Amino acid sequence: MPPRFHATPPEAVGETAREAVHVDAHTFRIERPADPDKLFDHPWVRSAYAADGYTPYWTTLWPSARMLAKAVVREPWETYPRPVRVLEVGCGLGLAGVACLSRRLDVTFSDVDETALTFAARNARLNGFTAGFRTTPLDIRCPPDGEKYPVVIGSDLMYEERMVGPLVGLLGAVLAPGGVCLVADPDRPAARVFRWKLEEAGYAVTPEFARAGEPGGERTKGTLYRIRAI
Repeated sequence: MPPRFHATPPEAVGETAREAVHVDAHTFRIERPADPDKLFDHPWVRSAYAADGYTPYWTTLWPSARMLAKAVVREPWETYPRPVRVLEVGCGLGLAGVACLSRRLDVTFSDVDETALTFAARNARLNGFTAGFRTTPLDIRCPPDGEKYPVVIGSDLMYEERMVGPLVGLLGAVLAPGGVCLVADPDRPAARVFRWKLEEAGYAVTPEFARAGEPGGERTKGTLYRIRAI
């Protein structure tokens, strides 16, 4: 089937707020919808779900995004062949991609929702990055042909088990031979299935303990899956 993209309307997003996100020694500024829960009552959201099972989860800054950003700022990118080109899948607000930019990596933000891409690009510029990134709409059910990336990242992608098969297929299409994929997950049940399916497909998967949260607030435990194409 052809890809199906979405674009959350501005009137559904409503007012926005800016949040300082602390990741180790870094502080990133992220603009997001001020009241994402209110958005789910909007008729467009109900219609998108009825038509395509789509829910705009991108409007929330999830704990797994913080986990992934922490992994990104700690990764020894200096040991990777240059240039390091990164595809962030389901980028949402773009925190992890912005963290990649802070490490001088080349970033492609991708999401099925074009409004999310607008926010990701805005957040990149909000943190002082005017180059080194681009955006592209991506429906994981319809992997693109052609371009492959040595690094693919994503967070909280397995919120439903139905996402597992398409995600494994997507990696086959976009992860370069010998490349690495970093996926952060808050230990949702579908993540176990994801690991099994990846190993069945011939990937090497190494789980690493992950934890993230707001300073002084609740911290969420999860897993960072380090996936290598072999």
